[in-house]
Amino acid sequence: MKKKLTVFLLHAELILMSLIVLIPVMWIILSSFQRGSGPPVAINLKELTFANYNRLFSETSYALWFYNTFKIALANMVLSVLLIMITAWIMSRFLFRGRKAGLMAIMILSMFPTFLSMTAIYTLFLTLGLVGKSISLIIVYAVGAIPYNTWLVKGYLDGVPKAIDEAAYMDGCTRFQTFRKVILPMSKPIITYCAVSQFMLPWMDYILPNILLSGDRSRTLAVGLFALINGKESINFTVFASGAVLIAVPITIIFIIFQKYLVQGVSAGADKG
Repeated sequence: MKKKLTVFLLHAELILMSLIVLIPVMWIILSSFQRGSGPPVAINLKELTFANYNRLFSETSYALWFYNTFKIALANMVLSVLLIMITAWIMSRFLFRGRKAGLMAIMILSMFPTFLSMTAIYTLFLTLGLVGKSISLIIVYAVGAIPYNTWLVKGYLDGVPKAIDEAAYMDGCTRFQTFRKVILPMSKPIITYCAVSQFMLPWMDYILPNILLSGDRSRTLAVGLFALINGKESINFTVFASGAVLIAVPITIIFIIFQKYLVQGVSAGADKG
């Protein structure tokens, strides 16, 4: 009886948590197909329409915002993974003076969000003439990804036997060749985790793009969509909902495709760290 009660409570909790997550998602999806412009008081399933999606592309710069976000996300993913892997590899495989202090500094830096230093970052990029350019956001994302992810990837690399490196050295490989031909192929799960997480970041971030990028031509999706409802009456809510649904589609597909590698990467990095 006690076992059955435990199973019932566990399933009840799972169902409750699923409803808490799914109900807002279904509401925003159905809102994107509703007539009118304001937030729907009640969902009408009999009068669904694609008009909001037509308005999204005809009356806003959604396609341009999507391209800007995709460009930043792709560049950030490549640069972030490169910096993270090199930094973690150095911390995992090399012994040098200041290594422990460096690791401690990286851990402390990972506790602070990037936007806490936005005044200094904005002033620096303003001096360099990079405010309003995508490269400024890419630099902030890539550098900001190093602290937390370095510890995660280092934990994964610590679990890779160093005897493999030594075998590669005996075969005539240099340290960098060993990193490129041996370490990177063996680190696919953790690389996938870092790549996907960094690729997703620009799609949902609002604070940094809103500060560093100005003008409708350089906006990202988060900034552009928020501008649609940044008023007292929210007269473009259904258009905003359709834009939010379209953002979720590629992110969901990426998660489904790389789900196995994401779980393997984060669990292996946590366990071996």
